[in-house]
Amino acid sequence: MYGSLEGLTIVFEGIVRSSRAVYTFSVNSLDYKYSLRGHDYKSEEYYNVRSEVHLRAAKRILNLCESNKGFYIKAGQFMASLQHVPKEFTSILSTLQDKAVPCHIKAIKQVFVENFGKDLSDIYASFDEQPIASASIAQVHRARLPDGQEVAVKVQYPGLQQRLRVDIKTMGILSHAISWIFPDYQFEWIVPEFEKTLSKELDFLQEAENAERTARNFRKHKSVKVPHIFWDFTTRQVLTMEFMHGCKIDDLHCLLRSGLNPRKVAQTLVEVFAEMIFVHGYVHGDPHPGNILVFPHSSKNHSFDLVLLDHGIYRELDERFRVDFCQLWKALILLDQHEMQQMGERLGVGKYYQYLPVIFTGRTIDSKSGLGKSMPIEERKRLSQEVRQFTMGDISQFMESLPRDLLTVLRTDGLLRSIISKLGAPQRVRLMANAKYAVAGLVPKYNSEPGFSLKPTAKATFDYIYLRLCLESEPDSSTGSPFGDPKSGCEPVRPVQLVQT
Repeated sequence: MYGSLEGLTIVFEGIVRSSRAVYTFSVNSLDYKYSLRGHDYKSEEYYNVRSEVHLRAAKRILNLCESNKGFYIKAGQFMASLQHVPKEFTSILSTLQDKAVPCHIKAIKQVFVENFGKDLSDIYASFDEQPIASASIAQVHRARLPDGQEVAVKVQYPGLQQRLRVDIKTMGILSHAISWIFPDYQFEWIVPEFEKTLSKELDFLQEAENAERTARNFRKHKSVKVPHIFWDFTTRQVLTMEFMHGCKIDDLHCLLRSGLNPRKVAQTLVEVFAEMIFVHGYVHGDPHPGNILVFPHSSKNHSFDLVLLDHGIYRELDERFRVDFCQLWKALILLDQHEMQQMGERLGVGKYYQYLPVIFTGRTIDSKSGLGKSMPIEERKRLSQEVRQFTMGDISQFMESLPRDLLTVLRTDGLLRSIISKLGAPQRVRLMANAKYAVAGLVPKYNSEPGFSLKPTAKATFDYIYLRLCLESEPDSSTGSPFGDPKSGCEPVRPVQLVQT
């Protein structure tokens, strides 16, 4: 009886959510169709009107996500994390909070019976029925194992797989309809990518394996901690892990009360993720502040542990992509246009390679400013004029051309930038970390063993110092070199190949 009633509820809720989605899609389509009609797409007026329509559409989608909750919240956050959709969407949808009304304890207990064949009281010595956190796909409870070990238990809401099928089907139909009505808006690829990500996130056994692999990769790093997994108490819908304490990484008051330097925390954060991307090629895809804790040590040396939580979304980078991305970063630091063009072609971005420096380093391909410095006003104006000429077709073509590995890196990079900004650290910290690990990622011995200790070879050290000098050089207006005096050795020439043959 319980199962059939639950099934009817899921069907009814699916119809209601789909109706809201269709309504929002219809209103947004009409808004774009009629508001932009008659405007020259190259005119300033068109640009301003389009921005206003983007803003209205984004607000309607925000309301849809907040009303439908669940996977729609996830979808909105996914869209907000894509740095190169219109800024009106990212700014509005970034306010979405992945919170949910906790599921009734009766339904939670049923999940344990279905997964373990036992009552909750027969599994744990104690189990706090009041969740300490609840999000769109699961809630977390504090508990103790029979041996007294304190644990966090992540429990998936019942019926999610059925809801996922209904919601993904609706999103797929709507995205197809958008592409049909507006041929320039080719974003159909987002739905399958979102579905693939969510399907992995709903498998807690996969999440447990991700956590253990990351723990192995960082086992020699004393400052990185990953919760231990208790496999006897873990299934596809229940994840039992070590309970971890600490400050939320963007909680400045907590960090300062604990005697920690937020900038040092930011530096450790970007170095950990740079190592994931450039060296391990195995990347945590959802590093938002709620998934990272900082645990201060009791000693007076102001040391701390970085605690990585929620390992549901990971991406294993293709090895060729990882190496190409390391080479790209060297080219970005040196402003080596020839190498950037080559790497851009290999990464599939084609003519858009010239915007890679803006995306990753915040300066244009022919910039005269140093890395990490503010873009000059004239340079900013010129870039703004170029961007204004982009149609939605250009943007969708660019997004669709990107390798999915690069999309993951872009999403992760965007979340990290937001955190280090909140911590008050300059973006140069990120640039330094990426330079260091891009060099390390091109040295074969660094990738041969999981959990290696990053002890650079003499060549890697030399190459890193070379790139660091380029980072620290001031631009020299008299020479026109973006790296200062060419005699310093930082001219934008073809870099030396790091991988020894």
